[in-house]
Amino acid sequence: MRTYHCLPLFIWTYMFHTIDAIPFQEKANSDLPSERIVGLTQDDGKTLHRTKRGWMWNQFFLLEEYTGTDTQYVGKLHTDQDKGDGNLKYILTGDGAGSLFVIDENTGDIHAAKKLDREEKSLYVLRAKAIDRKTGRQVEPESEFIIKIHDINDNEPKFTKDLYTASVPEMSGVGTSVIQVTATDADDANYGNSAKVVYSILQGQPYFSVDPESGIIKTALPDMSRENREQYQVVIQAKDMGGQMGGLSGTTTVNITLTDVNNNPPRFPQSTYQFYSPESVPLGTHLGRIKANDPDVGENAEMEYSIAEGDGADMFDVITDKDTQEGIITVKQNLDYENKMLYTLKVDASNTHPDPRFLYLGPFKDTAVVKISVEDTDEPPVFSKIFYLIEVDEDVKEGSIIGQVTAYDPDAMNNLIKYSVDRHSDMDRIFSIHSENGSIFTLKPLDRESTPWHNITITATEINNSKQSSRIPVFIRILDINDHAPELAMYYETFVCENAKPGQLIQTVSVMDKDDPPRGHKFFFEPVPEFPLNPNFTIVDNKDNTAGIMTRKDGYSRNKMSTYLLPILIFDNDYPIQSSTGTLTIRVCACDNQGNMQSCNAEALVLSAGLSTGALIAILLCVVILLVVLFAALKRQRKKEPLIISKDDVRDNIVTYNDEGGGEEDTQAFDIGTLRNPEAREDSKFRRDVMPETIFQIRRTVPLWENIDVQDFIHRRLKENDSDPSAPPYDSLATYAYEGNDSIADSLSSLESPTVDCNQDYGYLSDWGPRFKKLADMYGGDDSDRD
Repeated sequence: MRTYHCLPLFIWTYMFHTIDAIPFQEKANSDLPSERIVGLTQDDGKTLHRTKRGWMWNQFFLLEEYTGTDTQYVGKLHTDQDKGDGNLKYILTGDGAGSLFVIDENTGDIHAAKKLDREEKSLYVLRAKAIDRKTGRQVEPESEFIIKIHDINDNEPKFTKDLYTASVPEMSGVGTSVIQVTATDADDANYGNSAKVVYSILQGQPYFSVDPESGIIKTALPDMSRENREQYQVVIQAKDMGGQMGGLSGTTTVNITLTDVNNNPPRFPQSTYQFYSPESVPLGTHLGRIKANDPDVGENAEMEYSIAEGDGADMFDVITDKDTQEGIITVKQNLDYENKMLYTLKVDASNTHPDPRFLYLGPFKDTAVVKISVEDTDEPPVFSKIFYLIEVDEDVKEGSIIGQVTAYDPDAMNNLIKYSVDRHSDMDRIFSIHSENGSIFTLKPLDRESTPWHNITITATEINNSKQSSRIPVFIRILDINDHAPELAMYYETFVCENAKPGQLIQTVSVMDKDDPPRGHKFFFEPVPEFPLNPNFTIVDNKDNTAGIMTRKDGYSRNKMSTYLLPILIFDNDYPIQSSTGTLTIRVCACDNQGNMQSCNAEALVLSAGLSTGALIAILLCVVILLVVLFAALKRQRKKEPLIISKDDVRDNIVTYNDEGGGEEDTQAFDIGTLRNPEAREDSKFRRDVMPETIFQIRRTVPLWENIDVQDFIHRRLKENDSDPSAPPYDSLATYAYEGNDSIADSLSSLESPTVDCNQDYGYLSDWGPRFKKLADMYGGDDSDRD
């Protein structure tokens, strides 16, 4: 019974594939419990025996993409515990159980309920159980088995890219690899030829070919030129089943570009070029461009231009424009139509990156002839020098010629030229020039000490064309002559001690001279001829442009002679010799034993005390402060009580009610106490309605008289202030005689009111506020004083 079931299983497996049957049979058997496997084992290499097998099935493989009307039969599960009486129930679990795979629980037959795709899932792992219906007990342990889906050719080859891009150098040999294309087939490569792909070329012959197995595209024609054709489109086909009839196929496109190599030399489109240039163009001017053609691209088309030969090789140059690959003809030297009118050049254009592989094609350069015609232009005058340097003595007379400039017209017409001085460079009009011959002469005297250099500009202009002019600088150096006498370099404060000894050096003097002789200064010192021998002092020439003053006697006395005057004769050694007399003032001072000065006069006494300027200022400031304090104290002592202290004084009423000058707020403008006591006048009080110009103004003190009449006192004070130019214009005492005209209110004085018999209405006083309440009661009431 066991042999009967194993034999069909082996035959069925071998029908599909011998290679597939062995491993999956081993896998299926290995999943069963070891004691339930049917097979042969070796015991110590001698005894073989068969183990009891409980499960049996006869199908492991299933074809994909089944298109039949009935369900596809997979296989049958069976156990030797099944007696055929229907007591056993088969149950299937695992991948696709119940949906993809269904089992007849009574017979154990397995069917595929749906069409399967190997590319989605190539195998399914299932588990089977056999259960006793009565007891619910498993009669066999659960076992696992595998159903493998066999492949059919249902997938066409697919390339990894829909479009490939590749390049290959032009002029490449036959068989040069370009690119490799790859196609994949989803079918099983281990089963049949469904996944065996073969490549072929559908489009692109005879330029390219493809290897049928590797998919490598290669060149098929020699020496393909990029200049003739640059782009190629190749179509490659991949077919499975080894390329046999009935196989599926796929295609892809490969765009192939031929890259450039330097296999073409540059060539000028014409053999001769003609350019024109005015003779007056500046150096470096671009006259024109030439260009050689090169079919290559990139660095292979880069070229360099150079002048090979020609009579204008020194006059012109050619530079290469790296952006446009053009040769630019430039002016190298100044052109002169009168000297040469036509130049001929030979210009080479050569590749900068030649390829040694293609040197056999010929020299990679070309030559063209360039002719340049010089055109005549009206040029400005040309000076014989680029600048002029003129040296002249400073004592030259006015109108003397000091130099000359020359210019000429470079044109063939040789126009006449006139010269002039640019007055912006000679604002003081010191120089002038002869308009015809260019002679420069002076108009004013020259002085080296004030202006050692003069920089002027000379202009040369064509007479027939004033627009053609040239300018040139002329540097005039004023040469020194000995026209200044030497002088003492500074004012010397010289003193001699009373206890000086003979031969003592008391002063060293130096000299200055405005002149600048070329050999340097040399000064001499001597006593004046009128006093060749001075009994008090000696002048010693130190031979280094300085002189020392020495004492000649023993001791000097301030009481007899406090100051000595020592004349010194100073002269130089230049021609003509200049001399001057300098007088040295020597004071006699008291000195200590070391020769340090102690005092010469009042100023010296202060200085000898060792006080500095700051100390003197501090002392003066203290003195001023003490004087101010003393003045304030004396002023307080001089204040006295007023003569009249009665509150009923009629003059108080006048001040209170008849004061219009300062207004109601001016309570300090008038003080009647000053009239009562002239000694108590307040010089420090100021009006509050006018700000004084200075606060610390010192008033001139005037004598005050006692028991003077008040009216006479006022007139005296008014006259005093009117005649004092420093007195302020706001003296309060002046208001007693002038009331002013700035008050907008009418006068209330009864003295100036007209005397009439009729009654006046003073009711408006009540509207003036509380300040006029008393007046309103006095004049406006029923019981007034008038009544």
